[in-house]
Amino acid sequence: MSDAIWPFVPARFTIDLSHAEGRTLHLKNGGTILDASGGAIVSNIGHGRREVADAAAAAMVSMTYAVPPFVTPERERLVERLRRSWLPPHLTRVWLASGGSEAGDAAIKLAIQHFQAKGETKRTKIIGREISYHGTTALTLAVGGHVARKAGFESVMPHVLHAPTPYALRSPLGRDHPDFDIHAAQALEDLILREGPETIAAFVGEPLNGSSGGAIEPGPRYWPMVQEICRRHGILIVSDEVMVGFGRTGTRFAAEHYGLEPDIMFAGKGLAGGYAPIVGVFATDAVVAPLAAKGEALMFYTYGGHPAACAAADKVLEIMEREELVQRAAEKGEALGARLSALLGQHPNVAELRGRGLLRGIEIVKDRETLEPFPLEAQVSGRVVAAGLREGVFFYGGGTGAVRDIICIGPAFTVEDSELDRIAETLKVAIDKTVQSMRG
Repeated sequence: MSDAIWPFVPARFTIDLSHAEGRTLHLKNGGTILDASGGAIVSNIGHGRREVADAAAAAMVSMTYAVPPFVTPERERLVERLRRSWLPPHLTRVWLASGGSEAGDAAIKLAIQHFQAKGETKRTKIIGREISYHGTTALTLAVGGHVARKAGFESVMPHVLHAPTPYALRSPLGRDHPDFDIHAAQALEDLILREGPETIAAFVGEPLNGSSGGAIEPGPRYWPMVQEICRRHGILIVSDEVMVGFGRTGTRFAAEHYGLEPDIMFAGKGLAGGYAPIVGVFATDAVVAPLAAKGEALMFYTYGGHPAACAAADKVLEIMEREELVQRAAEKGEALGARLSALLGQHPNVAELRGRGLLRGIEIVKDRETLEPFPLEAQVSGRVVAAGLREGVFFYGGGTGAVRDIICIGPAFTVEDSELDRIAETLKVAIDKTVQSMRG
């Protein structure tokens, strides 16, 4: 085993960084990497914005720490901005965590706590989806459908129900069947009826899949049907926008593309754009009211709503508004999609290009016509990422183990056209070199 001091489990190769600026990562050896994925689809305003660092520094001097239930100027300013300019009007309550797994865990527990406080104590079941990812706690792993990350932890995870994810390319009705979205929504209701609607607290899903499925789009009828089903059966909808929220798909939140109005939403990679660890849980008054009536609280995490993180997030959102970066994400996303389509649309090893805004997924297969995948042991997405790094561009590998060989692209919203050209061109080179290397 290597004696390298980082990471915790030694890696086969190490990316040793000195600093970053804009969309560029600088290596200690003097080389550079174009960050085509914004890290883990996190960066939205780019690296090195001095005004964000100044805002966080001022907060640390003014208010080093306060327990999460206390009101601080930084928390107040952030919540006011969120409610004024960002959140859907029906989501009025804001709770802050320091990571997506924490927020997902809290959002799911909130759904259960809501019904317990109302006296509907049988409603304890959660429905997740077969292709999904919501975090690394025992609860969020269980709700998610990331089989690779769940492996070995099954004995410590609670039992959770799973409905199909609408996946046009590999629909059980047949490839790109026109009713793939209706079929998936109906399967959800069938599951609800089998289990008993009165036993189910919430349905959890990403409006548009993040990296777990590689930006799988749900189809136009899926979320309207799911929303009607859940409302009719009194089931809360919990929307995971950790990766796709705060402008990533070209709207404030991905739910807006599909007319979805969740009861609870958690979102946050883009909230502070990587400048600070902060993720929000957002809920309706109706969800919170039973807790308030009984004098209960949603359990907090020690560093939730840290003043410096709130100050950084508030400044990032201010920059997003000032520079109209959500609209820019939509425009640059269209430009990126066009470049990818031109270079990879008919590639023999690309099954599908998908996504919205500046979240794009590429599914790589051995045979485009039959959709036969490469062998699991080939680790294709890892090879493509490595090939891209050798060309000086970082792509983000996705998939769940069952869904695999996914490459995700999600650069900062400040990305330039010349960088989009390089991203698309390099991805084609990386795929070609990977496939060629496996053929010997």
